[in-house]
Amino acid sequence: MLNKKLALDVINEAASTGADFVEIFYEDTYSSVISVENGKVNNVINTNISGVGLRLLKENRSVYGSTSDVSRKSLLNLATTLSKSFSGEKIIKPFDAFTKVKAKELCKVETPLTEVPKEDIVALLKSVNKDVKDYDPRIVRVTSSLAIDVHSTEIFNSDGKYIPNKREYGRLALLSIASEGNKMETRFDGPGGQAGWEFFTKKLDLKALAKENASKLIMMLEAKECPSGKFPVIIGNGWGGVIFHEACGHQLEASSVAKGLSVFSGMKGEKIANDIVSAYDDATIPNEWGTYNVDDEGNIPTRNELIKDGVLTGYLIDDFNGRRMGEKGNGACRRQSYKFEPTSRMGNTYIANGKSTKEEIIKNTKLALYAVSFNGGSVNPSTGDFNFGCSEAYIVKDGKILEPVRGATLVGNAKDILKHIDMVGNDLAFGQGMCGASSGSIPVNVGQPTIRVDEIVVGGRGGSIDEF
Repeated sequence: MLNKKLALDVINEAASTGADFVEIFYEDTYSSVISVENGKVNNVINTNISGVGLRLLKENRSVYGSTSDVSRKSLLNLATTLSKSFSGEKIIKPFDAFTKVKAKELCKVETPLTEVPKEDIVALLKSVNKDVKDYDPRIVRVTSSLAIDVHSTEIFNSDGKYIPNKREYGRLALLSIASEGNKMETRFDGPGGQAGWEFFTKKLDLKALAKENASKLIMMLEAKECPSGKFPVIIGNGWGGVIFHEACGHQLEASSVAKGLSVFSGMKGEKIANDIVSAYDDATIPNEWGTYNVDDEGNIPTRNELIKDGVLTGYLIDDFNGRRMGEKGNGACRRQSYKFEPTSRMGNTYIANGKSTKEEIIKNTKLALYAVSFNGGSVNPSTGDFNFGCSEAYIVKDGKILEPVRGATLVGNAKDILKHIDMVGNDLAFGQGMCGASSGSIPVNVGQPTIRVDEIVVGGRGGSIDEF
């Protein structure tokens, strides 16, 4: 905990040369990772970090510094050093006490992960590990791990606000590798949430997770190569939302929009997608991976509407970039730790449910690729061009899902793909991941129902799709 009197003194010192806003971000984070490889514990890591980030704003300029030394001398020295970036008279009105901001607790935990005996965690990891490894002798390596992160933070700012917060994350990572001849295939599943030990022992079906991981791994190892060309693609629900997250979501963050670096800069109110597409970022969904009680500026999150019936209706805005845009922040400011200056980031970002069922989408498709999950990709933020590799995909022909195919890559553009979504399912689901950007790596949910894109470039080494 940071002494409130010290926080006041630091703010006063930092504001002495004309900054119009000062913010102190104190953090104490405990992290633990236990991993099991092929039935044996191979890693146990426990870390604890603490420190302070100090941000000074003046109009459209910012300066940021951080330190792991939270002594009075260190923090006042940091404030003095940063204040030299500005010159002028003090304009922040003095105050002598902070007002505590209370936020709704969105992620209630029955049994904190930090209270679970290590032997219970190891037993769970070994059980899942064995179920995958024993599925097929071609599965040569299985790593199962549980990562725990408990973030305790305090924000003090020159508006006189004091915002304490705590978040507890838990994520099970299951990575398996299969090999046969000169072929090798990998499979990753990483369910997580903010719900304590009960998430892993009550909500998750670990037997089913292990079976799916192993069976899909072997299926893709045996699959034919994906065809190439330009044709329709059905993108599965849940983790399929990573394409919207990467290709479109980042383009709607104020950190890009405010500087004119996004393909969607200045397009609010314009049609950017098919009428059937609506999208949101909602950091208020209870116990979800990308949920938070307050953002890292101390603002209460909301359900931010991004696209409504194909029209761009909003951006994800932090307070600082909101100054450039002439808009207020909407609770979408995040950072990895005190070492990073915060900026606009996503939380739980998703394409909303449509009116079709998954079965209807499949049935009404003559010939297409069905991409269920993805294993990585890249996006050019200035152009919106992207490419994503599929870790699980199938051929759909005459309304039926046929054989799996491997090595598929989707290539397209953020602005184009939204206009080419011609069917949206009603089976919204989420997938958990870590998103890296200028303010570090943070937990985010990607999500969508099953959707169909009427035309996209598909890369593969399996010839023409007409041959299937």
